[in-house]
Amino acid sequence: MLSYDELTSPERELWDAFPEGRRVDLRTGVPEDDRVAEGGQWGPGRTVRAALIMALLLGANTTQPGAVACLRLAGARISGRLNLAGARISHALWLADCWFEESVDLLGASTQTLVITGSRVPGIEANSARVEGNLDLRRSFVESLDSSPFNHRSTALALSDARVTGGVLLSGAEISAPGGWAVAAGGLVMEGGFFCNGGFVARGEVRLLGAQLPGGLFMRGARLEGPDARGVALALDNAVASTINLSDGFTANGTVRLRGARISDDLTFAGAVLNGPPDGHGPTLAAVRMQAVDFDLTLARPPSGPVDLRGAQVSYLHDNEHSWPDVVELDGFGYGSIKMAEAGERPGTVVQRDSVARRVAWIRRSPGYNPQPYEQLASCYRKAGHDDDARRVLLAKQRHRRRTLPAAARAWGHLLDATVGYGYRPWLAGVWLLALTLLGTLSFGARTPHPVGQGAGAPFQPLVYTLDLLIPIGGLGQRTAWYWPDAGLQWLAYLLITFGWVLTTAVIAGVTRTLQKN
Repeated sequence: MLSYDELTSPERELWDAFPEGRRVDLRTGVPEDDRVAEGGQWGPGRTVRAALIMALLLGANTTQPGAVACLRLAGARISGRLNLAGARISHALWLADCWFEESVDLLGASTQTLVITGSRVPGIEANSARVEGNLDLRRSFVESLDSSPFNHRSTALALSDARVTGGVLLSGAEISAPGGWAVAAGGLVMEGGFFCNGGFVARGEVRLLGAQLPGGLFMRGARLEGPDARGVALALDNAVASTINLSDGFTANGTVRLRGARISDDLTFAGAVLNGPPDGHGPTLAAVRMQAVDFDLTLARPPSGPVDLRGAQVSYLHDNEHSWPDVVELDGFGYGSIKMAEAGERPGTVVQRDSVARRVAWIRRSPGYNPQPYEQLASCYRKAGHDDDARRVLLAKQRHRRRTLPAAARAWGHLLDATVGYGYRPWLAGVWLLALTLLGTLSFGARTPHPVGQGAGAPFQPLVYTLDLLIPIGGLGQRTAWYWPDAGLQWLAYLLITFGWVLTTAVIAGVTRTLQKN
């Protein structure tokens, strides 16, 4: 343990200030001399050994009665490694604009609020640590550790299985682990929010797998650089959060992954830029089985790669003209309503009825044929009271399905489409019935049929006879009373009977859909 006589002048000043929680500021006030990036050149007058900081935090100097001990140091070069692994620290640590020679080790430690702002640190190891308060690294530059006992990748900020009763504050920080993990926080449990707002830069993957974030994750204006050509920029698989805000210029050069994530309120990408992996392979956004209440995907520009929403469930979907790339995986994607923000309009504009063709084109960006996206969109329109639009969507579903059928089935499909619109265009069936009625009336009126039996009977009426053939239910007494010696007219009668069954059924189905909403 260091004795007081062995301490340098700045170390003695820190020793004396610690019991009262006074700040020791070694900055000169000259901007050129106080640049943290040049901290390696600071001399003995601004150097404090990490061993002294460890000693004070572990109770080397008796706390003065009536004061709260706190280590507050600014503008110092910290030599040696600050190794507090497994320690139980009852004093807050506040370091500002400091330059660390070596990494900070808090593995399994229990500490009070930890503040290292505006500083340069070659890695922070805090796996399984417990922080009673905030972990504040705002405006700091944290580089990757050379190695980590928990993974084979280099890591700059390690918070796996840590517990933080306050918030994690990284706004304005730069966390750098090119080719590795900028932030490794799988299993992190928090009570406050995780803030990485404007100016935050991460080089390497940000991993929050299974993290518990009841205070939310905020990355407004942040920039994330994936670790490699096919890398993931942000991984939130199975995370649980109240809200996730990736908006206002948030930029991800790599995949944003939210597989199985559960967000109890908002998930927003409003004004974000999703560039995806640099090599163009892999999804830009992978949100398989994600759950959220309000999902805002009103991006600043279209994603560079596919968006995968298979099995995701949201209550409200917001999108705009920039939301969707050429490939969108929508099988199993469920939503209660869609709100479209047009160009020049603010988000929240309810989707208009003339957007059905655009919505169908959106569904067809999904590879292959899947009926669920069509059924989901039709259900959305029905709930909004737009039954005609719902039928248009279901008709588009049948036309898409037809492409997957054998040649004979496709031919039959084309016939159904042209004659009755697969039953979703009852008015078209009515048009065909009128045309066939006119055809039959003119054809049968040109000649006189033979009566079936002798005796008096209803006189022949071409219009009534044609209607009797076309209407499959009941009878008007004409079809059974007359027959045609002319084979051509007899085959026309058979043809009208066939079409009558098909078209009348289509009309009844259409009327039923109108009167009874599905």
